[in-house]
Amino acid sequence: MLPLAGSAGVVTIDGTVIVELITFLVMLAILARYVYPEVVKVAEARQRVIAQQLKDAEQARAEALAHLKEAEAGLNDARKTAQGLIDAANKSGEQLRQELRQKAEEESKRTVEAARKEIEAERDQAIRTVRTEVADLVVTATSKVIGETLDDAKHRRLIDQAIAEVAGGDGSR
Repeated sequence: MLPLAGSAGVVTIDGTVIVELITFLVMLAILARYVYPEVVKVAEARQRVIAQQLKDAEQARAEALAHLKEAEAGLNDARKTAQGLIDAANKSGEQLRQELRQKAEEESKRTVEAARKEIEAERDQAIRTVRTEVADLVVTATSKVIGETLDDAKHRRLIDQAIAEVAGGDGSR
């Protein structure tokens, strides 16, 4: 035995330590030859899967961003279309209002013109009626004033003259 191992309780090197050391080295060789490559393969496969998942996630994020941009563009187009429809409806409403106002003005003018013509026709009728009555009064007054001194020819001539004066409207001879 070694002199260091004696009293301090240090490990003594004998046959079991050598067997344990050889067993350890054999076990290490077996692990390095068969187990370690499998563990490395599994770890590398797991690393590839994780890298693929990260790549897929990045691609999905890029696609989602592209879809978001498309959706925003579609929304902007829809807003522009809606604004165009609103503008067209406002323009159409304004045009319809102008047309209705114009039609109302035309109808008003037609109504006023019809009323004016009706009034004019009634006035002309009243003038004719008054002229006829004046002519009758003139004939009656003439026959009363002049009486029997007029013969039939003079009487006709005076009536025609009075009617002509009344029809002329000036009242002068």
